[in-house]
This record gives sequence, structure tokens and C-alpha cells, in this order.
Amino acid sequence: MRRKSYSTLILILLYAFTNVNCIIRPDTKLNPSQGQNSHLEVNISVNDFNTLDAEDTNIPLDREDKITFITISAAGDCTLGSDNSFGYSGSFVEEADKNGYEYFFRNVKDIFSKDDLTIVNLETTLTNATKKAEKKFRFKGSPEYTNILKEGHIEAVNIANNHIYDYLQKGYDDTIAALKKSDIGYFGYSNKYITEVKGVKIGCLGYEGWSNSSSLRKTIENDINSLKKDNVKLVIVSFHWGNERDNYPNDTQKKLGRHVIDCGADLVLGHHPHVIQGIEEYKGKNIVYSLGNFSFGGNRNPTDKDTFIFQQTFMFRHSQLIDSRRIELIPCSVSSVKNRNNFQPTPLREEAAISILKRIKKYSLF
Repeated sequence: MRRKSYSTLILILLYAFTNVNCIIRPDTKLNPSQGQNSHLEVNISVNDFNTLDAEDTNIPLDREDKITFITISAAGDCTLGSDNSFGYSGSFVEEADKNGYEYFFRNVKDIFSKDDLTIVNLETTLTNATKKAEKKFRFKGSPEYTNILKEGHIEAVNIANNHIYDYLQKGYDDTIAALKKSDIGYFGYSNKYITEVKGVKIGCLGYEGWSNSSSLRKTIENDINSLKKDNVKLVIVSFHWGNERDNYPNDTQKKLGRHVIDCGADLVLGHHPHVIQGIEEYKGKNIVYSLGNFSFGGNRNPTDKDTFIFQQTFMFRHSQLIDSRRIELIPCSVSSVKNRNNFQPTPLREEAAISILKRIKKYSLF
């Protein structure tokens, strides 16, 4: 298949049909019957990289070139714990006590185990502290809950959010200590996460994006420049931003998201609204405005249980990024049951999956 320009190659992989790779273009009508019989192969592999247009890569490819593929998975808000005022019955803590650490990401860990880096937003503290911040909701879980992340094949978490200080400085310090002890990468505020995958250095940054201030914009620019000087080849920026329960990004989100790409970021991930928002392609890069909730102990029965896993595969030639056109959206529910939230995100099939893809497409038109 002849590859076309980037704008026509942003494709959605419908994960709902596990036996068929059913890939739907944004301008295609979504029909449940379509997925059972259609197959459109767009995965770029070493065997067919010579079919890429030269104008798409601007780099001539030769069969002696060293081609590397790196797949990043991202999911939304993970509150591994609860607010004490919620009570024990039906809580995240009860599920952990009854079912163990492997339970929560059981239905998605096969997805996360096959990628190269999985990122979520850690919207809680992991602490035994008792002194709380003065606010409506204060989330915490046991420091041992880092094992939930390990069991789920989640390698890195964003901590720049409005709940990381729910148990004040001690809660924050305990959370960092627990993540370090379990070798879980973390980033946010002044913390940068740098890892090397297949010989390629990846850097992650995280911020609270409530205002498009000049100081925040400058901080982001300096942080990205610092990563570039450290030979980081793939920059991912995570934002806690937007309005709760709003399916469309506000002006601050759009301006900040575009700013970080102007500064050199390769992917922008968003969270906080607790519902899904759309995806914008800006200068050939993706801004995922809100991934919604994921394993979210902050609500035992949210009205909107729709979520998704965002995956993007980046193609490198001799450690230089040359292509990032393949994205996959995996529609999920935050729960494996419908009548409540059991904190076990689960991929969806058929009509339910297509409904989420329709929503993402709708929210991407702004």
C-alpha cells in the first residue's frame, strides 16, 4: 500500500475485534459489521519501510539502516487508593485486600506488557500519613500499592496533579520514596524521567496546566531544552489541566499543548477532566487532551465509565526520529462490570468500543 501524507494517515485501530486488525479512518462511517470482515494493514515494519514516501520522512532509507520501533502506551487517572470518608465497603482498598495487587490491571496488562513504555497519571498519595490537606477529597493508598503498577507493567507515572499533596509534604515524600523503592519512574514539577529504550533516550515531563502563564511556558521551554542537551530523542509532556466533566479542551489546554510542541515535544498527554476529550494533530504531533479515568479509586460508580488507552509507535533511524504516524486507540471501560466501578479497566468490543471511537472523533472536531 502506498503511504500518503501524514494528515491522511492518522488512523484509529479498533481493538474491539481481537481476531482482526480493524483500522478505521477518521472519515469512515463506523459500522459494527465492518470490523468482522475488513482488514487494512498500515503497520510500518522493517520489511516494508522502503514503501514510505521520501517526502514523508525527508530521509532516504536503505536496507542497511538501523530501524527501531518504540511503542508508547498512555492511560488516564489512576487513584490507587481512596478517600477515608468513602468507607471501606466497595472501595479500592477493599478490592485490593480481597483480590491482591494483580487484580486491577489484569485485563489490560497484556497490552502494557507488549509495549516499550507505559505511562499513567498517579492521582493519589502512597503513604501512611494521617495529617490531611484542607480540601474536599484527600486520596491515599498503601505504599505497597506500587506493586499494582509493577503487576500491571506500568513503568512511569506523572505526579504533577492536584492530589499528590493530599497528605501534605510527608504524603508527597512517602509517595516518591515508595516509587523509588519499587523502581517505578516518576515525573512532574521539577522531576524529569529519562529512560533508554532500544538505545533511544526518552524523556518525560509533567505539569499542572491551569493557566497559560509566561513563567510556566518558559519553564517548559527550558525543561525541554535541558532534555535535548542530554541527548533525549523522544520528549513526552504530561499535563493535568482542563475543566472537570468537560469533553472539549479549553483555550489554556490548546495554547499550552501547542506551545510544548513548538518547544520540541513529540507527544502531549492530558488528564484531570475525568472524562475523555479529543485528540489534535498539530505540526505532525499529537495532543491527547484527556485520557479520562482509568483505575480510579476516587469514584465508586462514575456515570461516565468510558476511557481509552492511547498508543503511538515511533520509528527511529540510527536513534533519530523519522516517523510517528501509527496511533492506536483501545476503547475501554474503567470497570469490568456495569453496575459499579470495580477499578478494573477492561477493553471493550463491538458497539461499546465503536461508541467511544465516535465520541473521540466528535470531541476532536473543535
